[in-house]
Amino acid sequence: MIYFDNAATTYPKPLAVVREAERALLDYGANPGRAGHRLSALTSLKVYETREKCASFFGAEAENTVFTLNCTEALNFAIKGVAEKTGFCHMITTDLEHNSVIRPLERLRLQHKIAYSVAKSGDTDDELVKNIGMLIKGSTRLIVMTAGCNVDGRITPTKKIVELAKKYGICLIVDMAQASGILPLTLKDGINIICAPGHKGLYGPMGTGILCTDGKYPLSSLMEGGTGSQSLDINQPSFLPDMLESGTINTSGVIALAKGIDFVHSKGIDNIRTHENMLCDLFINKLSDRNNITIYRSKSLSYLPVVAFNLKGEDSSYVAQYLSDRGIYLRAGFHCNFLAHKKLGTGTGGALRFAPSVFNTRNDVLKLITIISDFKH
Repeated sequence: MIYFDNAATTYPKPLAVVREAERALLDYGANPGRAGHRLSALTSLKVYETREKCASFFGAEAENTVFTLNCTEALNFAIKGVAEKTGFCHMITTDLEHNSVIRPLERLRLQHKIAYSVAKSGDTDDELVKNIGMLIKGSTRLIVMTAGCNVDGRITPTKKIVELAKKYGICLIVDMAQASGILPLTLKDGINIICAPGHKGLYGPMGTGILCTDGKYPLSSLMEGGTGSQSLDINQPSFLPDMLESGTINTSGVIALAKGIDFVHSKGIDNIRTHENMLCDLFINKLSDRNNITIYRSKSLSYLPVVAFNLKGEDSSYVAQYLSDRGIYLRAGFHCNFLAHKKLGTGTGGALRFAPSVFNTRNDVLKLITIISDFKH
């Protein structure tokens, strides 16, 4: 088996992550923050250690770092939380966004809570910045956008958007589902809220996500319940992280996530990105001169280590199954992102997505290339 579906979730996980998840189930089995006994206190301490590591990784304070089940939940907390606090307003996103961004916006629009505009990303970073700027109006309170598209890996000019948001006093939420562990973006770059998965570029378990905020834009809870704090108050706590962490968190997953962050630090973000981009370059260079393959990339843009491609005249799902039968795992279809596929013009069958990880090798890529080259319908 050769796994190239790391944009969906990284696999394999570092051995230290696997062992820590097992250890957490064995040694930290109490409910954190829900009891005064020693085991609960020890479990709470381990959770807090991960909270501190996540906060440090994204340039946040520990008390403003919230654990969620995934990046989707974090984005919903952030987008809907801002909308609840600001009242009816205008929001801006782009045509590169995952459904985890566009669907919450559409839901809020249908509820008559917001209006929103979708900026065209164009063919250059300057076009994207210009198009976002043209959509800003007096009622605009939020820009929410990806740091890197999950379909073709296009990197967006986040720091230029930060300048734009600051100029007009607009909250900026950045979806780092594909960029965390690859791009060294933090709140210290001027981003107001970062949403990230724990199970992708941070190499943690599935069922873990992170929301980090600089605290400048108050949020509102989407769900209420037990938090282990202010239990005699009928109202949900108004402070973070408790306000957004109702119910028991994925304790073993969160504890193991700390080892994933340690792994990323040990390898180095720059080294990880260099290795994975090298594999993408190898893949592209070996296949780009073939007339029967379309690779969705532009020389005028920068990309994460993700490559969208198609074999001309072939349905992406059929090709993915062909590869799977030969031990190569990629994702086909629309990748929960109809906006980006529409922009790229991938057609009714979507596209294949090649997404290596730090564990993949040149030989893995060469084997994939050989199988693609020998493909027969």
